[in-house]
Amino acid sequence: MATAVPASVITVVGVGADGWDGLAPAAREALLGAATVLGGPRQLELLPPEVTAARVAWPSPLRPAVPGLLAEHGDRRLCVLASGDPMFHGIGRALAETVGAERLHVLPHPSSVAYACARLGWPQEDTEVVSAVGRPLANLNAALSDGRRLLVLSAGAGTPAEVAALLTGRGFGASRLRVLEQLGGGRERVLDGTAADWPHPAADPLNIVAVECAGPRAQLVPGLPDDAYEHDGQLTKRHVRAATLAALAPAAGELLWDVGGGSGSIAVEWLRAHRSCRAVSVERDAVRADRIRRNADALGVPRLEVVTGRAPDALAGLPVPDAVFIGGGLTAPGLLQACWDALPAGGRLVANTVTLESEALLTEWYRRHGGELVKLAVAHAVPVGGFTGWRQAMPVTQWSAVKTSEAGRAGVEEEQ
Repeated sequence: MATAVPASVITVVGVGADGWDGLAPAAREALLGAATVLGGPRQLELLPPEVTAARVAWPSPLRPAVPGLLAEHGDRRLCVLASGDPMFHGIGRALAETVGAERLHVLPHPSSVAYACARLGWPQEDTEVVSAVGRPLANLNAALSDGRRLLVLSAGAGTPAEVAALLTGRGFGASRLRVLEQLGGGRERVLDGTAADWPHPAADPLNIVAVECAGPRAQLVPGLPDDAYEHDGQLTKRHVRAATLAALAPAAGELLWDVGGGSGSIAVEWLRAHRSCRAVSVERDAVRADRIRRNADALGVPRLEVVTGRAPDALAGLPVPDAVFIGGGLTAPGLLQACWDALPAGGRLVANTVTLESEALLTEWYRRHGGELVKLAVAHAVPVGGFTGWRQAMPVTQWSAVKTSEAGRAGVEEEQ
């Protein structure tokens, strides 16, 4: 016998392409006893006549409407229909964030990812999943690497062709694509082909795209090649960038301010460290700000927020950072102090410079606040006539420090 669920609890029922026939007894019982059922139009159409509850379709956009609809219908026995597993790229997250997990009773169905891996014979734990539902398809760029297996959750019938075009444009045209439609239902079907020669202009709206990547390999650690970025010379070069990311020490869920973004390379590689990392790049030049956005898309982190404006004024109103990187404009009045003041206890600040004036400023901050002051020098082997010699790049002075307490807010006078 199913456990009784209080009327104040919202029951979330996962449903697949097999509809009512594929639901477990507990899920059927919840829907038969509901006063209201919320869901997408396609999901609501799967319910048989014996479900007598009022059927309310989600509006578009969905997320802003969730609190109001739950408040309107939550005083009666309410069921929410979701595709597959509600807690895997589904409505379950929005519901939990709105009313709290304790008010949810979730009855999952096998997800489309579980079905796809079963059909393909792919271990689910080794398969990367990228969602195109309500998210930029550019997120897929971060997952591309030769030999990798990916599943793309489609936003609709046109997603497979969009995936094929993106792969081809990124040098992955030889990748095999399989589009799995209506998984678990009576109209299940698989479309097959390669990205460069994808022959299917549209698919069933209920589909998932399987990608076997064939193309360039992609490195995972910071320090991407300089030619991975579009830039006008304002770029933290590869070896210094790797050292800078090591000093910034990104962790899951943390927020970076990238002040003086240039080409956005520090913020981009911070975001590539973990999918939950967040970053804001502040750049005063509008042309460079647009370039940062293009680099973020190309390298798979379109979630990078770009603020066009001059720091420190442009920092006002930004969320509290866990780390700050200053890549330019150190001698701007009040900039270093504003960034230091914005950090909470335990926050990190890293600043790079190649000028003597800014180096003197960092030396003074190092004297008063401690941390680590290093000089990074990189030389590259180049032809010298018939021989080989070293060409020295401009050395970079780097100051990094952890703000140990709010007492660390006491500033220093900046040298101009």
